[in-house]
Amino acid sequence: MSKKKKIAVTALGVLLLLLLAAALFAGNYMVSFAIGRTTGTTNVAPPSEVSEEDNRAISENWKQLARQTQDWGTTIQRESVTVRSADGLTLSGEYALNAVPSHLWLIAVHGYRGNHSHMFTIASFYGLRGYNVLLPDLRGCGESEGDYIGMGWPDRKDMLQWIGWIIQRDPEARIVLHGISMGGATVIMTAGEELPSQVKAIVEDCGYTSVWDIFKDEMDVLFHLPAFPVLHTANIISSLRAGYNFAEASSLEQVKKAKVPMLFIHGEKDNFVHTDMVYPLYEACPTEKRLLVVEGAGHGSSYTMDPDLYFGTVFDFMAPYMNE
Repeated sequence: MSKKKKIAVTALGVLLLLLLAAALFAGNYMVSFAIGRTTGTTNVAPPSEVSEEDNRAISENWKQLARQTQDWGTTIQRESVTVRSADGLTLSGEYALNAVPSHLWLIAVHGYRGNHSHMFTIASFYGLRGYNVLLPDLRGCGESEGDYIGMGWPDRKDMLQWIGWIIQRDPEARIVLHGISMGGATVIMTAGEELPSQVKAIVEDCGYTSVWDIFKDEMDVLFHLPAFPVLHTANIISSLRAGYNFAEASSLEQVKKAKVPMLFIHGEKDNFVHTDMVYPLYEACPTEKRLLVVEGAGHGSSYTMDPDLYFGTVFDFMAPYMNE
């Protein structure tokens, strides 16, 4: 080999090593940024596309919802509760029993980097209809242990622990799961597991098709980068650090195995978890199902955009299965 060729091969090797190092650095950074517990202050949502008029309506509705939530809160006694995950984490949450004994139960599941308190307004609607409510903090969020957010995938197994906690307390329980955003993805992923007969229905609001899909979108929006090679590298690093990879964490594949009725809800103006994601999820679901796309609503704001439509649809859909 000539001297020039040796130099060229060496230069190419050095370049490839630098590119690999850069990809590993970027992938590691993405895992920390996206699912690391301690980096949750960054707002990753793009600017909302909800109109000013609809935002005003949401704001007015929210005032009424806040009053309802506060009033309901004065009628209940909240108790702390913990369960142990299959991989040894202590998961925390709160529950509240209805004043009149009831076998109706809600598990309300919060969104990305949230905590159980973010689901109190949703819970108030159920509580006022006689439900007992359980509000967990997902792993890596709130008071629950975990160094990494599960994005719904390990959380689907954690949901089985929470369901088991209810059944141990109330074997005659009739349980509905209701999740928003990452919580929506969590309950869809849970639907693909073998669920006890006490789980009667699932309500998912603005969940994503897969962790890979949502992170691919966010890489484009936040960093203007293609998926390759950073997301591929992050996928491997997440497997090593967080115990799961983004490609396997698929709501779309899980929903194909669902055996309980499911209600799918999405905002028509959701540009974070794009509205288009709800349609393949709905089509893939083999059980009794219904789809509600709320006109004018952005990400996670369907219930504040039109509370009457939202909760009217929720309770109308569930009534045959919950035997209210």
